[in-house]
Amino acid sequence: MADAGLNQLLFDATLTELQPLRRTPAGVPVAACSLAHESQQIEAGLTRKVEVDLQAVAVGELAGVLAAAIPGMKVRVAGFLAAKSLRSKSPVLHLSKVEFLEGNQNGFQAQIQVQEEG
Repeated sequence: MADAGLNQLLFDATLTELQPLRRTPAGVPVAACSLAHESQQIEAGLTRKVEVDLQAVAVGELAGVLAAAIPGMKVRVAGFLAAKSLRSKSPVLHLSKVEFLEGNQNGFQAQIQVQEEG
């Protein structure tokens, strides 16, 4: 087995778009979404405003949790980056953890993390 290397991303974002839950030909649930992140970061001793939009996907049990969310919700997500497809090397965040940060105000509270097998 080749060296796995580190590929891990953790950040807070706003859920800007959520596609309907679908299933793979094998019946595995998949939920795709768009995430928007805004923050201020320190770079070379200076404050920099950071804004980025990122496509993300949740597979399996986590897809069902994500599918129950509503655009505009604040989330803390973790996962790994992978190419969108064999033809497109654009990055897509494959989610392994989703935490809804505003659950107490709107009655929706959930946190789920997918454990790696093996």
